[in-house]
Amino acid sequence: MTEQMNALVGQDFIVFDGECVLCSGFFRFMVARDKAQRFKFVTAQSPLGQRLYSHLGLPTRDFETNLVVTDGVVHQRLDAFAAAMRKLPGGWRILSVCRILPRIIKDPLYRVIAKNRYAIFGRSPTCMIPDKALQDRFLLEGF
Repeated sequence: MTEQMNALVGQDFIVFDGECVLCSGFFRFMVARDKAQRFKFVTAQSPLGQRLYSHLGLPTRDFETNLVVTDGVVHQRLDAFAAAMRKLPGGWRILSVCRILPRIIKDPLYRVIAKNRYAIFGRSPTCMIPDKALQDRFLLEGF
């Protein structure tokens, strides 16, 4: 896995739960606003997603966080959202301000939403599979 992780260095990408309606909505939000196509994507259920979560010691079934990797740094929970917003053009960067919240506030807040996301937003019966137009935005073995 280390060799594969080294190959990912220098690429900005987002790993998201492809069955979660909220997470897939975040993916669509990013695709629509990342006009420079800075980010690549990986579903957590994909072979690559599974290896990444396992490598980081994270659950590989009940995904407790999206991952956002920017400039070689892995971000989790609300810091992941902030890192993604920081890389978008225009006014979206203001949303990255959530990174300055104390961890004692932002991590429990994120965990409550993550734990209840299927109940609140729903769950797709199958993992999101990108159409031909979006497949180029995914990393190898990323869906």
